[in-house]
Amino acid sequence: QVQLVESGGGLVQAGNSLTLSCAAFGRTFSSYAMGWFRKAPGKEREFVAAISWSAGATYYADSVKGRFTTSRDNANNTVYLQMNSPKPDDTAVYYCAEKNSNRPYDYTARSYEYDYWGQGTQVTVSS
Repeated sequence: QVQLVESGGGLVQAGNSLTLSCAAFGRTFSSYAMGWFRKAPGKEREFVAAISWSAGATYYADSVKGRFTTSRDNANNTVYLQMNSPKPDDTAVYYCAEKNSNRPYDYTARSYEYDYWGQGTQVTVSS
């Protein structure tokens, strides 16, 4: 069973940067895509970013494109979400997710395609 553990959340002032981490434990699949999602109070969970196992392919929601960057360190089983110029609208619980895949350039924004989820980390952006 894969366990994903997010960290790095907290309170940040609008315009300052914040980096989230997601560490994976117990992985047995050799390749996988990773995704970031978020859920704000009163809103549906939404896609934020995704990255393929090879890290050669990334995909972002329009709302964060140009401000957020996802990256991964496969040797250390960790994926990152760097949040630059965050806005109060970015306030949410952020989740990382893993999709088992045998395609190195696979990634997806569809939450139902992910096999494992972390417990989430709260990000609050103050104005």
